[in-house]
Amino acid sequence: MLSDKDNRVQAVVRVVRAADADVLVLAGIDWDLEGHALTALVERIDGYPHRFAARPNRGIDSGDDLNRDGKRGGPEDAHGFAEFAGQEGLAILSRLPLDLAAWRDFSTMAWQDMPQTLALDDTPPDRRLSTTAHWMVPISMPGGGRLSLLVWHATPPVFDGPRDRNGRRNHDETAFWLHYLDGAFGAPPKDFVLMGAANLDPVDGDGRPDALDTLLTDPRIRDPRPGSTGAVLAAAADGGVNSAQQGDPALDTVDWPDEPGRPGNMRVDYVLPAARLAVLDSGVLWPAPGASLRGDVELASRHRLVWVEIGLGAE
Repeated sequence: MLSDKDNRVQAVVRVVRAADADVLVLAGIDWDLEGHALTALVERIDGYPHRFAARPNRGIDSGDDLNRDGKRGGPEDAHGFAEFAGQEGLAILSRLPLDLAAWRDFSTMAWQDMPQTLALDDTPPDRRLSTTAHWMVPISMPGGGRLSLLVWHATPPVFDGPRDRNGRRNHDETAFWLHYLDGAFGAPPKDFVLMGAANLDPVDGDGRPDALDTLLTDPRIRDPRPGSTGAVLAAAADGGVNSAQQGDPALDTVDWPDEPGRPGNMRVDYVLPAARLAVLDSGVLWPAPGASLRGDVELASRHRLVWVEIGLGAE
C-alpha cells in the first residue's frame, strides 16, 4: 500500500505530464545539497533533461530573534520560514538547455538595500529580502537567442502582528522585479518571463497590492490573465468566503479553505511574459468536477498549475 506521501508524489507526476510544458517552475519542493529529491522526481516524470535548483533562504538561520519571542534559531528566525534548511524551495525543469553560467542569484540581497523599501527601521541590516529566492535563469533557445526566467516565491502577507512585517516583505519581494526591470541591479533581459508565487491576490484578501498592481499593468509586461472553468465552478460550489470576493473567480490559482476567517480561493500564482513576446494561449490547470485529472490536481497541491504558451519570436 502506498503512503499518503507516495500518492501525492504520483499525483504531481501525473499533473506535470498532463501539462506537458517545455519549461516548468516548481514551488514548494525541498532542496538538498546533492539534489536527491529533485532527481528522484525528474526520473519519475521523464522528459526533462535540464534542471536547476539552488539553496533557498528558507531554513537559513539569520542569527537574530526576528519574531521577538526571546529565542533564536526557530523557524521564524530563519531568512525564510522553515522547519529545516531547504524546506519548500524552488526548482526549474526544462526541455531546453539552461545557461547556468549566466544565472544570477539575488537571494542574498539585504532587505534594507531594496530601493524604496518598506522594511521597518529596526530590520536587521543583514536580513534578506527573499523569503525563498529571486533568480534570473536564462534558457538557450532553438536557433539562438535567450529567454530569461525571472523566478520568485514570496512570503504570505499574514501570520504576523500590527507591525505587518510579512505584509511589507511580501510587497517588496514583488516590487523587486520592477526595480530590476528599471536597471537597478544591472541591465535586464529583453526577452523574459516572470514566473512565481506572489502569494497575493490583486483584489481580494490581506496584503499590500500596490507593487503587484503596478507589475500587472507595467507596459513592459504582458498579463495573459490565465483562467479556468474549474475555478469558477469551485468558487460557486464553496460559497461562503468566495461569494463575498470581488475578483474574477476564473483567474483563481489556489484553493484555500472556504471557512470563516480563511482566505478562500484566490489568484496568487503568476506567469507574466515580456510584452514584446507573442502570447498564443494561457490557462490554469483546474479540471471541472468529474474530469479524469481532478483528483490528481487536488492531491498534488492547493495551488493549480498556471501555463502560458508563447511564440519564440517577439511581436
